[in-house]
Amino acid sequence: MPDIRCQSGNQVQDFIEQHYVTLKKANPEFSILIRECSGVQPMLWGRYGFGKEHSVSLDNMNIDQVAKALETVVNAKP
Repeated sequence: MPDIRCQSGNQVQDFIEQHYVTLKKANPEFSILIRECSGVQPMLWGRYGFGKEHSVSLDNMNIDQVAKALETVVNAKP
């Protein structure tokens, strides 16, 4: 399950606003947790079976880079 943490007013939030509905419609069983936090760097975590996790910093990424990072985490096989 991807877990995205971000502050308001950045590219990560723009990505979520533009693509969340499309992602959920295309993948209704796919769990996405979005947390708005102040004073933190935007991060993306992938949580997999057996307690495995993979994280990616989304700091200073544009919308296309955030999409690529999400794709990478979703397709990862840690």
